[in-house]
Amino acid sequence: MSVEVSVVATSALGDRSYLASDGQVAIVVDPQRDIDRIMYLAGEKGVRITHVLETHLHNDYVSGGLELARITGAHYLVAGADEVGFARTSVADGDQVSVSDSLRLRVIGTPGHTFHHLSYVLDVATDGGWEATGVFTGGSLLFGTTGRTDLLGQQHAHELAQQQHASAKRLADLLPDGAQVWPTHGFGSFCSASQADAPESTIGREKEKNPVLRLAADDFVTETLAGLDAYPAYYAHMGVANAAGPAPVDLTPVTRADAAELRERMTAGEWVVDLRHRKAYAASHLAGTVSLGLDGPMATWLGWLIEWGVPITLLAETPQQVADAQRELVRIGIDRPAAQATGDATRWATDPGQLRELRMADFGALAAARKGQIPAGLPGADVILDVRMTNEWRAGHIDGAAHIPLPDLPRRLADVPTGTVWVHCGSGYRATVAASLLTNAGREVVVVDDAFGHARTAGLDLVTAA
Repeated sequence: MSVEVSVVATSALGDRSYLASDGQVAIVVDPQRDIDRIMYLAGEKGVRITHVLETHLHNDYVSGGLELARITGAHYLVAGADEVGFARTSVADGDQVSVSDSLRLRVIGTPGHTFHHLSYVLDVATDGGWEATGVFTGGSLLFGTTGRTDLLGQQHAHELAQQQHASAKRLADLLPDGAQVWPTHGFGSFCSASQADAPESTIGREKEKNPVLRLAADDFVTETLAGLDAYPAYYAHMGVANAAGPAPVDLTPVTRADAAELRERMTAGEWVVDLRHRKAYAASHLAGTVSLGLDGPMATWLGWLIEWGVPITLLAETPQQVADAQRELVRIGIDRPAAQATGDATRWATDPGQLRELRMADFGALAAARKGQIPAGLPGADVILDVRMTNEWRAGHIDGAAHIPLPDLPRRLADVPTGTVWVHCGSGYRATVAASLLTNAGREVVVVDDAFGHARTAGLDLVTAA
């Protein structure tokens, strides 16, 4: 008997959910909150969802597991050791769950990412008994890395890192080399200690490539803890929501706002977010707005930057873009934007004086400006501001640049040195977000819309942090 495992990727958050079926019944692992994607996939394959599994109480997104189980009537498997505010099928290390005559789950305790983290081995019936085809590892064993161990508090990070090492070794010892590894994190999620090094993997490959299976426990703990960078502030709300039991989502269109209302909302200190590509934002945008284009991880950065609970209004070219943003935001618990407006930027202004432009350049122009050869139409580079994360900065940065990671910028605007600011990140996305915040604070800004790898070839001196 064969099994088909389908990946449901949520690239904006860097996670994967899974639907595994034998052609008749299916299990779902770690579903995101917008469960219509899972329902559509199950319908397309003609399978009935009988079990919904959580590997752990997630810290980076609000789960759709409870609602999916309610709608489908499926068993909802959640670690019995986790305190939750809803009915579930409690499971623990050593449990076996019969899915069908051809599929079976074995529950393996794999603490490390969280204290009560579970992995699920998927066994397929054969003529000789059962064969382990793969394992759903959540935030335990990932592709070339592991889940981070500090999300429950820095005071637990060392102990959980030790447990993470032991859990990975246990999986490697229990499973055959050919067993597939199906993690939830590692594809851009800040829940991962580092990013995935491959699109797919097996236990055998992880034995060869993954530091957790190649290093001694103490070395792994030291290396893992040293490599951890900051994680989004909104994570503080995700575990609480998942333990309480998330409500169903409402993705119906939100109230439309006219130009006068947009102005009132910004005057009141609310966030008005422009979802267009940064180049469109640079060409013309409404003064006071923040650029968070849908071409990047909008929800991650918005959720990280805002004060939780502040009303958010969305600006976009089309209603579909607003709908896409709503879908991304419900995944992190921002359920209903306050308002929306679509169309051209001129429609969002009460008068033409509200419209602004944002200057953009590349690293070649920055190098020229630093030499006093200021490109036409651009101001001098009094300040170079690097808004990448700390680990990126340490790996290499422009000599003489100031460093304020983007998540810190809203509360550290006063720390930006005086003068015209040329702001950069690794590509231009975060730099444009930062530039919108700086411009709203009255600063003169140029966005370096360029890949950081071009900085050295442009003639800029790079140094590493001690």
